[in-house]
Amino acid sequence: MIPAVKPEKAMATQRRWRLADALFTRVTSVRRLDWRVRPGDESRVVLLLTATQWLNWGSTYYLLTVLAEPMGADTGWQRSWVIAGLSGGLVLAGLLSPAMGRAIDRHGGRVVLAAGSTILGLGLIGLGLANSLISYFAAWMVLGLGMAASLNDAAVATLGRLYGLRARSLIGSLMLIIGFVMTLWWPLCQELVALLGWRGACFVYAALHILVGLPLHFFLLPREVTHPGAAPAASPSAAGAVARQSWAIWVLGANLTVQIAIGSVVAVHLITLLQGRGIAFDLAVWLGSLIWLAQGFGRLFQTMVGRHTHPVWEGVAASACVFLGLVLLLAGEPAVMAVALLVFGLGTGVRGIVKGTLPLVLFGAEGYATLVGRLALPALVAQAAGPYLGALALDRWGVMPTLVAIAALALLNLVLAYALRRALPVAVEAPVSRRN
Repeated sequence: MIPAVKPEKAMATQRRWRLADALFTRVTSVRRLDWRVRPGDESRVVLLLTATQWLNWGSTYYLLTVLAEPMGADTGWQRSWVIAGLSGGLVLAGLLSPAMGRAIDRHGGRVVLAAGSTILGLGLIGLGLANSLISYFAAWMVLGLGMAASLNDAAVATLGRLYGLRARSLIGSLMLIIGFVMTLWWPLCQELVALLGWRGACFVYAALHILVGLPLHFFLLPREVTHPGAAPAASPSAAGAVARQSWAIWVLGANLTVQIAIGSVVAVHLITLLQGRGIAFDLAVWLGSLIWLAQGFGRLFQTMVGRHTHPVWEGVAASACVFLGLVLLLAGEPAVMAVALLVFGLGTGVRGIVKGTLPLVLFGAEGYATLVGRLALPALVAQAAGPYLGALALDRWGVMPTLVAIAALALLNLVLAYALRRALPVAVEAPVSRRN
């Protein structure tokens, strides 16, 4: 005779079976989950790129701000040689940027950005292992290749490929959030150096690139090109339109290059320039911080009103602010200098966004990544050479003539910005879509 099963025991057994079945279903369904961000999820793509851009900038361009001193103290290398590694990496990144732009146009940003994360990880491992200047510079050459494939230009080119003309507002949002990178990564880097030394900090950043940056880019970024976009309206004369567009690209490249050169010189030598105008060191540091604050407000303002204005006029306004700020900086009064740095920071903040949106709106999404790569070449070279040329000018001429020379460059840049408006009158006067 089969013994009877108590109802309570039977119910408990059924609950266990149901729980086991539900758990088995959850585990086996993980393989079917698609974790990739969909092309329509613009905000998620921007947040993903923001996280990886913070990592990329903090572990490359801004790395030596914290690591240069402990690196020199540990190895005995002169600071000029330490900084020269970064300059060499930036030059190489500029030389390789056109090729990276073409690769993004052909294969999409997902593969290029993932490769960039891997290369940056390898370069940082080499940097942490460097025990001679030769191995140190070799590591920076690897990092230069990684920077070409992973910094702002690659990120905005990826957005342009994915979303076409709709990427304009997304680029503004991305650049706005990236602007706060130093508030996060400099304190983090200082803590890592205190705990693990400068070599340990390099190894931690390398692990973050390989274990976080690589999978985020490769597995989560969408593959599809969903909004190829169309080029802006052209002149009835095809030959005239091509000639005007070619000239506009040259003017745009010159405009961006001069702007980057001015920004790099001021960023590196600002404290020296302020002290040369009679400002005490502590006050000069405080005044210098106004630029970063104003840059954030400038980018925020652009994201709020940018959809109602054309980026050509935004570029003209930004260049005018930079020029006005430098002219006011020639005054010796601290209050006037504070206003000057705020105006200058507003201009550079807006200009940082216009750098990505202006080529997209003027020339369309077709071939946008390739164009961004071409424009990045002279800009990155200027960014690398600007601080060195600024130091030469300060040594030979002094503070006041150097400031006058920088202001003259800013005036030239303002002329170039307006000349760009004259280069493509049809595109500039065409209404900007409210959806952008």
